[in-house]
Amino acid sequence: ELSLELSMSLITLQLGQCGNQIGFEVFDALFRDSHCPHGLCCKRENEEYQASCKERFFSEEEHGVPMARAVLVDMEPKVINQTLSKAAQSGRWKYDQHSCFCQKQGSGNNWAYGYSVHGPRHEESIMNLIQKEVEKCDSLSGFFIIMSMAGGTGSGLGTFITQNLQDQYSEALKMNQIIWPYGTGEVIVQNYNSILTLSHLYRSSDALLIHENDTIHKICAKLMNIKQISFSDLNQVLAHQLGSVFQPAYSEEGSFYYRRNPLGDLMESLVPHPEFKMLSVRNIPQMSENSLAYSTFTWTGLLKHLRQMLISNAKMEEGMDWHVRPPLSRLPTIGKVSVKKEINFNTSIANLVILRGKDVHSADLGGFKDPALYTSWLKPVDAFNVWKTQRAFSKYEKSAALVSNSQFLVKPLDMIVDKAWNMFASKAYIHQYTKFGIEEEDFLDSFTLLEQ
Repeated sequence: ELSLELSMSLITLQLGQCGNQIGFEVFDALFRDSHCPHGLCCKRENEEYQASCKERFFSEEEHGVPMARAVLVDMEPKVINQTLSKAAQSGRWKYDQHSCFCQKQGSGNNWAYGYSVHGPRHEESIMNLIQKEVEKCDSLSGFFIIMSMAGGTGSGLGTFITQNLQDQYSEALKMNQIIWPYGTGEVIVQNYNSILTLSHLYRSSDALLIHENDTIHKICAKLMNIKQISFSDLNQVLAHQLGSVFQPAYSEEGSFYYRRNPLGDLMESLVPHPEFKMLSVRNIPQMSENSLAYSTFTWTGLLKHLRQMLISNAKMEEGMDWHVRPPLSRLPTIGKVSVKKEINFNTSIANLVILRGKDVHSADLGGFKDPALYTSWLKPVDAFNVWKTQRAFSKYEKSAALVSNSQFLVKPLDMIVDKAWNMFASKAYIHQYTKFGIEEEDFLDSFTLLEQ
């Protein structure tokens, strides 16, 4: 009877340096978690969880070493070679080295070059690799595309490939995992690259899962207590967040089957309207091994913090504003607090909470069903969903992830658009784009779409 309920598979596309480095950490986190001996649940549940994770992300290969369902693309060979060898050295899982595409010359942090030159030039080779990966799946849930916005390859070529997937696999869902650059980023044209990426993906992707480098950096510093933060540290936090969303979970009480369609289920819960498709992830708890040893958690405490993180738009529990309340909430307000709390309140379109671990059925999610948290056009019964499993995730006895479609990006997006507009108004660096066929008109279209 299990065979009827096999999970649908997800194909991950790792694009550019950033996409490949994160992709490795994601697969490693998924594999390690699914083979974690202390899953705090019965043996049968553990086996089903493992089988479901494997079907989603890995295919069985020679000598029983699972192979990641992934296509690796970069315009320089160095990072892909490192990624292949790291996976092989882990001895746990590996990449198919025939599912890689790299060239000798990068995109020079130029979106237009990735999109207009590398894209059309290598389209056939890359789409063929993707086709081979699709043929290995019994049932395809969709594509998970990991890319950065700031550079040239991940952003420009990533956008081009996403549009191609839209044309060639119109039935399959596409979720783009976007790495939002540091506010004080090192690439002078990162704001151009970012607005071109976002505006184009808005037309061709089904959902954009956004991670801000600044936020992940703070989590490493404040919650993980890491002193010298490396990209690898950032990527491990990110992989933990993605794993906590994509690992198997049950949809309703008393269900014996894990959700089958990882992307379809996420979209159904979180993207009720194609105009609103930017999603964020929050996790709780997130801490270093050392702190974990001295901590105990209750579902009531975790969910109270998670809800406050949501409504005050905090990305981690440390330093969040407890004064923010939903507008017209039942609580009495004192004097001036009411004005402040309304301004900083983060309205949600839709939320999905995923709970993993001990006594998960005792968790009370009433706080997330308050209509004041949501827009007027969607009732909580449609806007809020919860998935659960008693199988613990990673090293946490109890953990919660919140995937949210809310106003969280209004400020960061305004900042990027403003900076790009100021450069554009003085025509700075525009020639680097026009010489590869991206005209001023294209920039104006991007600004118009994002302003809305």
